[in-house]
Amino acid sequence: MTQTRTTRQPAAARRRAREREILKATRELFDENGVRDAQIEDIARAVGVNRAIIYRHFSGKEELFALTLVSYLEDLESRLAAAATSKRTPMTRLVAVTEEFIDFGVDYPAFVDCAQTLMRRPGPELLEEISESSLFRLGRGISACLTQLSDVLDDGVATGDFAVADSTLLANHMYASGLGALQLARVGMLIKESAPGIPAISPVSAAEVKKYVVATAVALATAA
Repeated sequence: MTQTRTTRQPAAARRRAREREILKATRELFDENGVRDAQIEDIARAVGVNRAIIYRHFSGKEELFALTLVSYLEDLESRLAAAATSKRTPMTRLVAVTEEFIDFGVDYPAFVDCAQTLMRRPGPELLEEISESSLFRLGRGISACLTQLSDVLDDGVATGDFAVADSTLLANHMYASGLGALQLARVGMLIKESAPGIPAISPVSAAEVKKYVVATAVALATAA
């Protein structure tokens, strides 16, 4: 039994190391070329393996995307935590966390694409294509980020600065709507009607979008 355990541990360690290597290569390709253009063949080539090896570690492209998103979420959670502790009052902390979320999405547009790609899939479909353990890791990564925001909201409720009935629901709403706002910042265009039936396009900057997202977050948190 001792010999079997000794044999299995190095194999498990090698598997985890290879998984980390594949995820690192995937994220680098996402950051360089975007999510849409990333192919399994490109990832395998970057790691120096054939695509069959990729499928030994991941059930498919969706699971690979999900676990790469976890990498982004871990970095985002660290940045949100730092932002949350950099200010004293619930209001200034809420502003700091919201700004940091937008800044992160601007810095890493592939994070936005990856998150939106997975959010467009119904839950039952994801359960069929992604292993339970991978979904757990994804859920843990998202919830860690949302907790940074919901804790700020709860603190604001405790001090009387905020009027939030359900901080979990509001945090989830802010996360989802924030991803949409980040897409708007990337497109950089607003569409309006210049005259009845005549569309017009005007530019919008990431800074303008961030300012609006912050104002919306404050309004939602303080709405009675």
